[in-house]
Amino acid sequence: MILYYAVSIFASYLLLWATYQVFLHPLSKYPGPLVAKLSDIYSGFYTYKKRLHLTTWNNQRKYGPVVRQGPNKLVFSSITALRGKEKTDIYKNDRTTKPKAYMALGPGLKTYNVFSARDRHLHRGRRQLIGQVISERSMRVFEPTMIDQVNIFARNLLLSSQSSTPVNITEHTRRLGLNIAGLLGFGYDLRLQTDDENRFMHTVLDVGTFYSNVFLHYPSGRFLWLAFVIASPLRKLRNKYLALMETMITSRTAQPKDAKHDLYSFVADALGAESSDLRQSDLWAEANLFLPAAGDTVKTALSATFFYLSRNQHAYRTLAHEIRSTFTTSSEIRGTGVAACAYLRACIDEAMRLSPPSPGILWRDLAPDDDNTQPFIVDGHVIPPGTVVGVNTYSVHHNEHYFPDPFAYRPERWLPSENDFSPEQKKVMRDALAPFSIGPRGCAGKAMAYLESSLVLAKTLWFFDFEVAEGELGKVGAGKVGLGEGRERRGEFQLEDTFGSIHDGPYLTFRTRGEFWKEL
Repeated sequence: MILYYAVSIFASYLLLWATYQVFLHPLSKYPGPLVAKLSDIYSGFYTYKKRLHLTTWNNQRKYGPVVRQGPNKLVFSSITALRGKEKTDIYKNDRTTKPKAYMALGPGLKTYNVFSARDRHLHRGRRQLIGQVISERSMRVFEPTMIDQVNIFARNLLLSSQSSTPVNITEHTRRLGLNIAGLLGFGYDLRLQTDDENRFMHTVLDVGTFYSNVFLHYPSGRFLWLAFVIASPLRKLRNKYLALMETMITSRTAQPKDAKHDLYSFVADALGAESSDLRQSDLWAEANLFLPAAGDTVKTALSATFFYLSRNQHAYRTLAHEIRSTFTTSSEIRGTGVAACAYLRACIDEAMRLSPPSPGILWRDLAPDDDNTQPFIVDGHVIPPGTVVGVNTYSVHHNEHYFPDPFAYRPERWLPSENDFSPEQKKVMRDALAPFSIGPRGCAGKAMAYLESSLVLAKTLWFFDFEVAEGELGKVGAGKVGLGEGRERRGEFQLEDTFGSIHDGPYLTFRTRGEFWKEL
């Protein structure tokens, strides 16, 4: 009898709680999936499936531009929410910061880094400090080192062309990106492009960003971290990764601060590793962010651009002509030269629009020190206290009201001289493009990402022609029937949302162009 009453009371409580969540909660007027109104497990489930960006896109097509996607979460899909005026947006608004869920990221870290810091003053100081090494000015100094790595990338393509072996662009660009990040971070050559010894890092970083994304959307899921730590093969890889990180940092700290042009030379005085435990230092925290952040965005931008160029012959031929008519030797392909190639930049932007490196939601809420004297308004909606808000990048980038024919690869969207779009439409498209997010917490490495992507594409098209690999390999990376809603478009490069992106392919075959390969 006691058990009967206990169960009845508990069931009544759940019914009352669910009734409040659905009908009486301050966010009850906003549409969304029923499960999402009751629990963050909804977002956690689709994050675990690595398709939250697509699920959110589908929800916003079904429910409208503002969707309740958690008990205390609203996700938007409008330009005004992305970059509105007079503090009516999310990301440029100086009243917002990252929510508490970001504190769940990187469970092994003992201190906050520029990514996880909620305190706006701490974040501002760290961003200014670290931003020095990834600024345009710094990139001009670092460019020769970057070009050396891009040339290794090209030589690897040359080897594959000699045997007509299909190349997995994701694998080659991730090695290039992370290797450059290691050199820019601590002057350390990981040799990822020429040696497989340290390539285990990719597995560790993929698993780490996956779990971090689950934590972000479903903080109670931190228990999954235990599974990651306990799982023997992954634990060994993680420990191996941490040991390599220590080697990278300590080998650099043993040298004079200005021995190399890298992150350490800029942050050594402010973020030294004087702690008795390196892994508790601010330098360690920032290093753990810098490596994947500096390498991951370029991997996706390049893989997507190669994918779309290989399947859109007009764009391919136009870009090839631009590169081959702009330069006369490969040694001329440098930062200042590629920056003047308008169609090259348009191809990269259009690829990142269709397949953004960070396709999902970057959550924000009111900063704890906000005085709350004025209502918090986003896109005309008064946001109740305690509500977390965000914009789904994939939804904005594929909004047909902003981008006519949103799933078509049309680099011409971004050309000032293109007459198919009115000046007003061009402004709308430019405002809606946010592959690096925006505002004070947007990606600080845009200059680095554009430089690296531009150099790789320009040098590749200088030395080679390429096409989609034959057979089943040529289908890797593309959508196909049976993969689920949002993944059935064959002309779209498929991403798995793990805060950043995990992907595979495209597989391409390369052939040398005349005798130009001899310049390698």
